[in-house]
Formats: sequence, C-alpha cells, structure tokens
Amino acid sequence: MSARSLPASLPKATIPNVTIGELEANYSMYCKALRLLVREGRTLKKIQRTVCWHRLEQLHQCLPSQYKDPDYLFLLLRRETNRKAAGLPCPT
Repeated sequence: MSARSLPASLPKATIPNVTIGELEANYSMYCKALRLLVREGRTLKKIQRTVCWHRLEQLHQCLPSQYKDPDYLFLLLRRETNRKAAGLPCPT
C-alpha cells in the first residue's frame, strides 16, 4: 500500500500489513462493514477513510478480476439502501 492511499487520519504505523490470504479470508467482513456504513448514511468521503475501504481497495488492485472496485460496491449498496427506503423491491 502506498503512502498516498493511507487515510489522512491514520499514521502509517497504525495500519498493519496483511497478506492477500488474510484479505481474502476477511472479504465478507469488509463488505459487511461497508454495508453498515452505507446504511448509516455515511458520505463516500468518510467511508473512503476507513480501514475496510482500504482493504477492499487492496483486494481490487491485487486481484481485479475477482474483486470489484470499492467505488462500484458503494454505488450498488447505496442504490439498494435507497430502494429499500423508498419501499421498492431490490432486483435479484
């Protein structure tokens, strides 16, 4: 991970290095965290400063054919949340 992609609020020393295997093993947890942040109504800018966002970015950068871009995931989750709030059925 480059220094440019670190969240401004976290110094480099506070984010431990993880292996691709660890990232893959925790992928569902990162997605769940992202879903909760979207449901809470957090802005994209605030979500982009979270650890789960950076871990999803790492996975996408290392294995783009297997893991979607976090921006895309955010848009899907926001659309789903907005549809539920409006009482519309979510497409399957």
